[in-house]
Amino acid sequence: MNKTDLDNSRSMPLLVLVVPCYNEEEVIEKSAQVLSDKIRRLVADGMVAKKSRILFVDDGSRDDTFRIISDLCRKDDIFCVVKLAGNSGHQNAILAGMMTAKDTADIVVTIDADLQQDIEALDDFITKYKDGCEVVYGVRNDRNSDGWMKKTTASIYYKLMRALGSAVIPNHADYRLISSKALKALSGYSEVNMFLRGLIPTMGFRSDIVYFDVKEREAGTSKYTLRKMFTLAMDGITSFSTRPLHIIGASGVIVVFLGLILCIVSLVDWINGKNVPGYTTLLIVMLVATGAILLSLGVIGEYIAKIYMETKRRPHYIIDSVIWRDPAKDDENG
Repeated sequence: MNKTDLDNSRSMPLLVLVVPCYNEEEVIEKSAQVLSDKIRRLVADGMVAKKSRILFVDDGSRDDTFRIISDLCRKDDIFCVVKLAGNSGHQNAILAGMMTAKDTADIVVTIDADLQQDIEALDDFITKYKDGCEVVYGVRNDRNSDGWMKKTTASIYYKLMRALGSAVIPNHADYRLISSKALKALSGYSEVNMFLRGLIPTMGFRSDIVYFDVKEREAGTSKYTLRKMFTLAMDGITSFSTRPLHIIGASGVIVVFLGLILCIVSLVDWINGKNVPGYTTLLIVMLVATGAILLSLGVIGEYIAKIYMETKRRPHYIIDSVIWRDPAKDDENG
């Protein structure tokens, strides 16, 4: 790409919206309409190229999500879809969409199918890209729409991640713009345990933040269960920090030191002829030590499981089918 082409792609980028979907039949048509209207407004305002697209990624839905999207693709060439062979998970579905679009798009924006993330923030995303940013993160203004439990656990999670040395951005949930330059760099990462929220900030490209308000879902319910959120949290912690292992080692040293002190105290009492009941003390020590050992083994087990999965080198996802019209070819065909 010469300098003129580079300048054109920066001033009038070809945008691909990547929308991961899992059992979203209740909301997908409404979301598709809102997204296509927004793309057309951006084109009309000269913000993005006229061949910009919306790419849905069906993550192994068991309802009519794929059928609905396929019908949309036949009716309007602004829509494309990648169907994964099975449920690969939210992070892998996003990755599949980005990797499918990377050779065509100048910029990719990932957004959830429920459109709780404010689509109007796209203007600010694109403006920051034109100002030179390669990555732009969407960060929610507050968590007032969440329940007490989710709000509290999210706050604890982000504080824990930062304390463990992760570069994760608080209140950022995969609503982001990423340029083709950054996408090509991302494609070089081969790790199986892909945690995009922590990985992308470590790449080092110029970035910025756009703040937005979260809306209520138009229909349906969230498919992000407590189990999935816990799995994502564990992936984030174990994929980007070895500090838990260091904490275990330090804790072990402290426990051994305290144990030696207790042994000395007990020996002195025995020499002085004092009766040492010991039952309660022994029980407490055994329970605390056993709990610490089991917790430590659990943390170590998580890291071993990560190593086990990495050695298998399994693909992040398997594509079953694709409905895609290449904008570049469309241009060539007039």
